Amino acid sequence: MRHFLLCSLLSFFVLSCNNVSTDSEGNKLATSISGAGATFPYPYYNIVFRDYMRQHDGITVNYGAIGSGGGIRSLRDRSVDFGASDAFLNEKEIASMKAEVIHIATCMGGVVMAYTLEGVDSLRLTGALIADIYLGKIKKWNDPRLAAENPTIKLPDLEITPVYRSDGSGTTYNFSEYLCVVSPEWDRIMGKGKALKWEAGIAAKGNPGVAGIVQQTEGAIGYIGSEYALTLKLPTAKLKNRAGRYVNATLEAISAAANVDLPEDMRATITDSGDPEAYPMSLFTWILVYKNQQYDSRTRQDAEQLVSLLQYIISPEGQKVAAQINYAPLPMQALEKNRKLISEINYGGAPVALNISSEPAGDGVGAVLNE
Repeated sequence: MRHFLLCSLLSFFVLSCNNVSTDSEGNKLATSISGAGATFPYPYYNIVFRDYMRQHDGITVNYGAIGSGGGIRSLRDRSVDFGASDAFLNEKEIASMKAEVIHIATCMGGVVMAYTLEGVDSLRLTGALIADIYLGKIKKWNDPRLAAENPTIKLPDLEITPVYRSDGSGTTYNFSEYLCVVSPEWDRIMGKGKALKWEAGIAAKGNPGVAGIVQQTEGAIGYIGSEYALTLKLPTAKLKNRAGRYVNATLEAISAAANVDLPEDMRATITDSGDPEAYPMSLFTWILVYKNQQYDSRTRQDAEQLVSLLQYIISPEGQKVAAQINYAPLPMQALEKNRKLISEINYGGAPVALNISSEPAGDGVGAVLNE
């Protein structure tokens, strides 16, 4: 946990590094690519960016895990080369950017309900129960509704401590979007968004903050990215999906949630998928970039390096990294749409093409998971 927090903090401080293109004689110099945003994919980005830098001498990629809301603001302020978010831009946010933004999906993951409850290592929950816990209607672990869902478990007479995000968060958006679908009362009272006015619980910053409080607090429950729960070895609840099955957030179950027709702009939700094998709180996470890279003092080289990085992330090598650290790699349909979107990135109208292959990258998620 300390490692994650320290890396995030150090990355944030270096975000202001200026990109360097050429010297006075036109010689190519080292280039710095800066980004900020979602904490959910930070463990993945930490590794895939490191691998990219090892293969591209002189290139530095700095990433500040400050939350999806912070990433969107940083891109809007043009203080970074890319933003990162677990929620795609809504129409109001798109208008505020004042230039066209492209969404590049990088991987998939699950929002899990992590908890700390002595003697309970196999909890089952429904969306309606989660909603009522965070609405303050279910206050104790031995509540009859929780007991009915877990008939083989003796739940303790203990107060429930819900933990939620204090910062603007794509994880919060996906969590609340799911609850809006399964709970009319949640939809009416809370709605969905990156930041909400909470009815019950305590706040923490970022996925690491929520995970840390849950880990340290007996009786706590919190929504976090699946990778953080796995890293900290926190127990997570099985969730009842639309088909009535209780499922864990495995890579296969998250991948099953993406068995939908994806839009050309990749602004897609895979919450509460109808696939019977799907994990119900699954999501894409995106890197956001301006379609026209000619703005402020940016050079064409800056644009080319950014496109090169995006190509690497969606390559078979980059997607293999995702699977190795418990993120679901992208399905073929998403990879194809991503390649088309990257090909549309331009510098003052001139394409920033870097031999983007039209060949399929293996068989997408299936090939990566079967390796």
